[in-house]
Amino acid sequence: MDFRRRGVLIAFAVLALRASTLAYGPLGHEIVGAIADERLANTPTAAKIRALLDGLTLEKAAVIADEIKGWDKKGVDDPKSFHFSAHWKIDGQLRDFWRANQPTHEMNSAAPSHHWFHYTDVPVVPPQAYHEGAAGRSKWDIVHMIPYCVEVLQGRVPEQNERKITKAVALLLLAHLLADIHQPLHVGAEYFDEQGQVTDPEKNRSALGDEGGNTFTLELSDEPPRRRGIHKKKLHGFWDYDAVNALFPQVIGRLPKSKIQAQIEPLKREVVHEMATHEPKNWRMPSNIAVDNYAEMWADEILPMAREAHTRLEFRNVKPLRDGDRIVAAGEAIEKSVTDHSFYREWATKIVRDELHKAGWRLADLLEKIL
Repeated sequence: MDFRRRGVLIAFAVLALRASTLAYGPLGHEIVGAIADERLANTPTAAKIRALLDGLTLEKAAVIADEIKGWDKKGVDDPKSFHFSAHWKIDGQLRDFWRANQPTHEMNSAAPSHHWFHYTDVPVVPPQAYHEGAAGRSKWDIVHMIPYCVEVLQGRVPEQNERKITKAVALLLLAHLLADIHQPLHVGAEYFDEQGQVTDPEKNRSALGDEGGNTFTLELSDEPPRRRGIHKKKLHGFWDYDAVNALFPQVIGRLPKSKIQAQIEPLKREVVHEMATHEPKNWRMPSNIAVDNYAEMWADEILPMAREAHTRLEFRNVKPLRDGDRIVAAGEAIEKSVTDHSFYREWATKIVRDELHKAGWRLADLLEKIL
C-alpha cells in the first residue's frame, strides 16, 4: 500500500498496484487517520501528535507502516532506498526500526518481521475468541503490538527497546494498526487440510492457512467480465482496496491515476467530515477496561465478520503452495448465493464503512487517553 503525499517523498509505487482498478490501497488508512485528525483538532493531544511526528498529520502518518515495506527488497542501506526526506529524524528512527524487525518467514526467528505486527490469523472455524487458542496467534501479532506501542508512548516501555520502537514510531504504528485491526481479514483466517477441506488448526497441526485471503483468488457474482490482461483479484486485496473504493462509486476507475486522485480527494474530505461529526454505533470501550486490553476486544469484535467473510464464499481447488520456506493453502474463493440476495461486495462495503468509522473515533480516543 504505497502512496505519495506532500512532505513525504516516496520513490516507489509497487504494492498499491496489486489489487484493484483504482489502486488506492492507502485510502482506508488515510480515512481513519483523517477522522482522528478532525476529532482531535485544536486540542492539547493534537499539539503533542504534531511534536512527536514532526508536523505530520495522522492522515499522512497512517500509511507509513506500509510504505516502509518498500525497503524490504534491497534494505534500508541501499544507496537508492527512498527517504522521508522532509522528516530526517523520523526517517532515521524508521530505518532503525526496520533493521531491528527485518522481514522473515521463519516463525521461530529471534527477531520478528515488521510484517507480523499488522495482523493475527485467528481461525474462523470453529468460532472462537482471540484468547481461546494458539493457532495463528503470536506475541508479535497486532493484538500484542497495539498495547506495546501504547506502553512506549506512556513511558512504561523505554524508547531504547530491542524493537527500536521510539515514541514517534509507536505513534506511526498505532495510526496504521487501528485500521488494520478493524479489517476482518487482518484478524481471521481459514485453515485447510492437505485435501483442501476446512479444518481446525488446533486439532490438525498440519493445517495450512489462507494467509488472511492473500493466497486465494476471488470471483464475485456481480463482477463485470475481466478485460484482457487484468488478473483475478485476491480475496485479501478486495477488502483492502475494492471494498474501500466502493465508498466512492462516482469515481471513474479507467481514468489516469492523477485524475482519479483529483476526483477522489474532495469526496474523501466529505466522507471524513461526515464520519468525524457523526458518532458511530457501539464504538466506545467499557469504562472498566484498561487501554492495554482494547486490542483484544477489537479483535473479538471483528472475528464474526471475518467468519462471515469466509462463509459467504465457496473455496475450490485448494492446494498446498510453497511461499518461500513455508507451505500455505491457495485456491479459488467463489461467492455463494445467499438467502437475503445481497451481493458480497455490497455487504463488504457496508462493513468497511462502519469499521473505518469506528476505527477513526477509536484512534482519536486512544491517543487522547495515552498522550
